[in-house]
Amino acid sequence: MERTKADTAPGADRAQAPDAASAGRPAAAGGFPYGAADEERRRAVRRMKTLATGLLLAVALVYVLAKWAGASGAGGWTGFVAAAAEAGMVGALADWFAVTALFKRPMGLPIPHTAIIPTKKDQLGQSLGDFVGENFLSGEVVRHRLRSVGIGRRVGGWLAEPKNADRVTAELSTALRGALTVLRDSDVQAVVGEAITRRANAQEIAPGIGTMLEKIVAEGGHKRVVDLVISRAHDWLVMHGDSVMSAVSGGAPGWTPRFVDRKVGDRVYKELMRFVTEMRDMPEHPARGAIDRFLRDFAGDLQSDAETRAKVERLKSEVLGRGEVQDLIASAWGSVRAMIVAAAEDERSELRLRVRAGLLSLGRRLAAEERLQDKVDGWLEGAAVYVVTTYQSEITSLITDTVAGWDAEHTSKKIEAHIGRDLQFIRINGTVVGALAGLAIYAVSQAFGG
Repeated sequence: MERTKADTAPGADRAQAPDAASAGRPAAAGGFPYGAADEERRRAVRRMKTLATGLLLAVALVYVLAKWAGASGAGGWTGFVAAAAEAGMVGALADWFAVTALFKRPMGLPIPHTAIIPTKKDQLGQSLGDFVGENFLSGEVVRHRLRSVGIGRRVGGWLAEPKNADRVTAELSTALRGALTVLRDSDVQAVVGEAITRRANAQEIAPGIGTMLEKIVAEGGHKRVVDLVISRAHDWLVMHGDSVMSAVSGGAPGWTPRFVDRKVGDRVYKELMRFVTEMRDMPEHPARGAIDRFLRDFAGDLQSDAETRAKVERLKSEVLGRGEVQDLIASAWGSVRAMIVAAAEDERSELRLRVRAGLLSLGRRLAAEERLQDKVDGWLEGAAVYVVTTYQSEITSLITDTVAGWDAEHTSKKIEAHIGRDLQFIRINGTVVGALAGLAIYAVSQAFGG
């Protein structure tokens, strides 16, 4: 790679300002978003480089002047100044080399163990991934950290506040509405219809119906239905007496006299009225007993008679196979969806009020009951430990693979922009500390007859 003199001189900055086309907007290079904040950091690094390099030149000038003054007979003090300046130059150059070696090869020379970040980027990423895995993603560390936080107690105290419960309720309602909006009605209807049909076909219903019917008859629950049917039958006969007599007369042979047909029709109608009236008014009517026996026998057949059960299954399959029934099943989703959306949008709906009350109750219990806190903390710890132990390699590989995918040059520039200013202080400190150390060494050597 070609390097200009400015690139390789001490204190020079390889990072150049962006061109006019990219000025004012973030640039993505080597996987990094590079924006105005990074440019400001780089300008700060350049200022500190200039200051550190200026200090190096200053001590070099002091050294030259001190040597010249000493040669001109200015006195013994020049030795102290020259020694301090000389050691300051050594310290500044040593620290310049150390800082520069992190990001590039000093003076462009292929010195071993320089340009550490560009050349060792992948190893650094691997080491960083191993460090994170060993010190942050171990099961014991995660469990200890979560236990010290006391998430169950904190969440309970937070949820026990009415305003927080209101906020969670509102967020859950929004999420529910969003989920229902995203779902396509046709897809859900098809799934619901298929699920109901498959479940109904897979499960025999006759025994269950028989058990339920047997219980209803034993408890007398069917009597209200019988009363209703008989009462409606009586009222219908009262209102449609002429129709009944006409139907009976119309069914008589053609050779019978018409007055005989009317007599028969009238007789049949009266007998029907008498029978229905007696059934309505007499709870112990024999016909009611016959109905009870029929229902009990039918309930028994539904549970134990193979032929009856087979007939019910065939009827069930025929009913489920009808298009009207499938349309009814599919349309049920639309009604349920509209009901849920309306309840989620209404702040005073029973759904939202119950959710809010449940959250407040849960929060108060979590805040007060240590046993529940321990249970929640145990669940969270177990889940977190499972995730970090099961997917530790995937998580750490995210770090190593991401670092490996970075461009070496831009990685170096990005890191230098963030920490370069502090590194330039090392150069300044090296100059000052070196000068003081050199002055001290020279003074001691002079004191002991150097």
